[in-house]
Amino acid sequence: MPALPMPALEIRDSVRAFALSLPGAFEDFPWDESAVVKVNKKIFVFLGAEGDTASPGIGLKLMDEASHGHALTVPGAAPMRYGLGRSGWVTIPPTGTDVTVELLRDWVEESYRTIAPKRLVARLDAD
Repeated sequence: MPALPMPALEIRDSVRAFALSLPGAFEDFPWDESAVVKVNKKIFVFLGAEGDTASPGIGLKLMDEASHGHALTVPGAAPMRYGLGRSGWVTIPPTGTDVTVELLRDWVEESYRTIAPKRLVARLDAD
């Protein structure tokens, strides 16, 4: 019997906690209630506002062609708006039915590795 999908808020919280566990990561709210996770003052995860049902989604920068393509196959996923999609940013809905929390964590780590300074990536690899 397949596991029941996690509610979107639980998935968002799990992704948030994982992102914040990465070296040098911190949460910021540059647009009022809309949360992002940054490293070295640069965003590597867009979390949106907690409980946002109008446009729920987790935004990640996926530069690996395979993972970027895979992310875009998730139902409801799309290149990020405001021209960010041209730079590899993808919005993925946290539904839990077509993407696992583990896969989202892998993509968060990829986004982090793309944005973070080499010294912090080296620290992540050492851990």
